[in-house]
Amino acid sequence: MIIKVCGMRNSENIQSLLALKPDFVGFIFYKKSKRFVNDFPKVDFPKEIKKVGVFVNETIEEVLRIVEEYKLECVQLHGNESPEYCWDLRRSELVSESHRIEIFKAFSIDENFNFNSTNQFEKSCDYFLFDTKGKEYGGNGIKFNWEVLQKYKGETPFLLSGGISKNDVLEIKKIKHIAFAGIDINSGFEIEPALKNISDIKEFKNNLL
Repeated sequence: MIIKVCGMRNSENIQSLLALKPDFVGFIFYKKSKRFVNDFPKVDFPKEIKKVGVFVNETIEEVLRIVEEYKLECVQLHGNESPEYCWDLRRSELVSESHRIEIFKAFSIDENFNFNSTNQFEKSCDYFLFDTKGKEYGGNGIKFNWEVLQKYKGETPFLLSGGISKNDVLEIKKIKHIAFAGIDINSGFEIEPALKNISDIKEFKNNLL
């Protein structure tokens, strides 16, 4: 199961996290976020752990500039980006097959979410991220009703996000959806915004895997 830890910023905190070998580590490049990365941390990442840049309604030019500057392997789109935007990003030189940047598209989920709206993103994105619909673009610390995941009939694998904590292991293990690929964790494992509780993440990962 994929484990993605989002909203990192502190170099020492990141170094401790890397020892746990998560699959992805996310950095938020949205200035209104409490976890905004103003100065990118100087940390040497092992090749098997991928760096994700999280963007909200950003221009493609700025996304590509940041991808290149910080040598990111993945882009997460957490705003209202259109299918056309995702295709334009996929076709760009930096995200082409030769460079192969993975694209995550986040969707805000509630009881009324129409999962058919993901269909137009199927071919342009590598993963979907199903997060709780809230006041902010992510990091709201609340869950949605996971039973609605059964309405998703697409083929693109998805990560589950939204208010997940170390106490959710048993419920996560009950999810049997064929496209369920992993977990995205953030605020439920924080000491303060952008500073993660490494011991809680270690406990969570050991119990989950």
